[in-house]
Amino acid sequence: MFSRPLTPDQRRILDTLNVAAQPMDEMFAVRLERHFGELYEGLTAVYPDPKTMLGPLLEIMRQHYRERPADLKRLDLERTLAKDWFQRPEMIGYVCYTERFAGSFKGVEKKLDYLQSLGVTYLHLMPFLKPRPAPNDGGYAVMDYRSVREDLGTMDDLQSLATKLRQAGISLCCDLVLNHVAQEHEWAVKARLGDPKYQRYFYMFKDRTLPDQYERTLPEIFPDFAPGNFTWDAQAQRWVWTTFNAWQWDLNWANPEVFLEFADLILWLANKGIEVFRLDAIAFIWKRMGTNCQNQPEVHAITQALRAVARIVAPAVLFKAEAIVAPDDLIQYLGQGVHFGLVSDTAYHNSLMVQIWSSLASRDTRLMAQALRGFPSKPYTTAWNTYLRCHDDIGWAIADDDAAAVGLSGEAHRRFLSDYYSGRFPGSQARGLVFQENPRTGDRRISGSGASLAGLEQALEHGDMQGANLALERLLLGYAIVLGFGGIPLLYMGDELALLNDYRYLEEPEHAMDNRWVHRPRMDWAKAHRAQSDPHSIEGRMYHALRHLIAVRKSTPHFHASIEAEILEPKNPHVFAYVRRHPLGNLVALYNFSEEPQYYPLGQLAERGLTQPFDRISAKSIAVSGGLVRLEPFARLWLTQGEG
Repeated sequence: MFSRPLTPDQRRILDTLNVAAQPMDEMFAVRLERHFGELYEGLTAVYPDPKTMLGPLLEIMRQHYRERPADLKRLDLERTLAKDWFQRPEMIGYVCYTERFAGSFKGVEKKLDYLQSLGVTYLHLMPFLKPRPAPNDGGYAVMDYRSVREDLGTMDDLQSLATKLRQAGISLCCDLVLNHVAQEHEWAVKARLGDPKYQRYFYMFKDRTLPDQYERTLPEIFPDFAPGNFTWDAQAQRWVWTTFNAWQWDLNWANPEVFLEFADLILWLANKGIEVFRLDAIAFIWKRMGTNCQNQPEVHAITQALRAVARIVAPAVLFKAEAIVAPDDLIQYLGQGVHFGLVSDTAYHNSLMVQIWSSLASRDTRLMAQALRGFPSKPYTTAWNTYLRCHDDIGWAIADDDAAAVGLSGEAHRRFLSDYYSGRFPGSQARGLVFQENPRTGDRRISGSGASLAGLEQALEHGDMQGANLALERLLLGYAIVLGFGGIPLLYMGDELALLNDYRYLEEPEHAMDNRWVHRPRMDWAKAHRAQSDPHSIEGRMYHALRHLIAVRKSTPHFHASIEAEILEPKNPHVFAYVRRHPLGNLVALYNFSEEPQYYPLGQLAERGLTQPFDRISAKSIAVSGGLVRLEPFARLWLTQGEG
């Protein structure tokens, strides 16, 4: 859609490559012609002599196209004809650890009915490619991209699961770590033994001269247990770049061989049935002296080239950028300027998650509206991944400028949020844990399950059923925004049952030092069965209310991800509002972040065509009194005109 015609030089290069290669079928040839310009431009922006890469790269692509299973080629064709398949309101994501959800890949197969009952169409299984032995950063230290964890099954089991998921209408998402590999990976082992080819796969230095220069502008990701960004390897007699942990070696993407390796890996995994690649730590893959080595322009050129490779061989595949960065940087991962619409298809909307929890703590939506109203527009062919909780901690990404615009101190508000969600603030109902406190910067991130952060754990401990009711309402309010904001909503495993913090992580030596495991519980299948059979239980109320929200979303065309949510000026500081403009008419969403009833002017709705507002969630017309719409505590309304 966004490709430009081939330049004469690109045409000559492509013709030369086609003459030198063996014939390929017409579909491959058409897609190669269609995306060759994107591929070549991406490579040219990064590598000094991209022409030397094209022969080997094209052979990799041809090989995987020949080996691609027939059912996946049919899926390629279907999605080429329906490019918006992942933007539709029917898309519902679910995120879980395989072993904690169902034990193994075969166990997940047996739980497909549970996922389908929720309405799931997209399943992100947390890292399952073979990691180093613990510690392994929750699986993000991969030692073999072509094998899976032995406790989960085999690669054949994974392929079988992917097939059954696809037949059930569910796309499988895989974590693909781009920035680093485990020090036990074959490439790192050979580099440590002195193989010059593989030493060029990494950043290795004989002394501290260059590392010290880089360190001047590099942040520390894990200051508590992995300070600094370089590690001395005694066997290699080299300093190795290790952004995250000493046993995670950063890859040198300036080496074209690394690009070819990952092009091969992506296509190989795609042929196993992976439909979505979560590009982990993508912001870090390009290094430049004098910068923080994040979000460099070459990152987007590399992504464009990799995406073009996938579009030619396996166009059913999606790229999801795992980039938890500032909004102006984040939007680049969905494509701006020359990369518009040519890089990742989806990206995490971290700011939405942060602002939901911020407003739940403050009961004030003005900062939320200010921050989200200033968000850059994304390409209309892409989608946000919206979420309330994930496997990671919450970092309080509150911009000082946004805070100042609504009369707050950014530093003070971040401190308030850390205090509030760790339970230190007077009156707080939250039960979170402080993660990675940095005494130098004052940064404190928070771990905790959605339900415990919303106050359910504390309420149940005190036998406070009113508090428990309010906690469920907070959690449902958050998920109503996640489901109604636009994009692909991601449900984090256990939230549908309001599962609490799991402190048993302290009993597991490999987890005890990382309190993020407090919100990575094992699935409680007894509660899941009770939720389905007893709608009046705590878990049943959450489960059925969330299922209802999902069903309403799926039947509401206004939630198509090509449409942006237009944030409205707060007319009541406790109420968050936005409009989604659709050819069928506008939808206005209203959310009350207070424990008290609030009111919203009907005139604001009438200006957007809603003179007789109808709430799609309750399937009722909204009563209006004195020109005001009443919102009950923590109410969530998806309003359209009349009952149409």
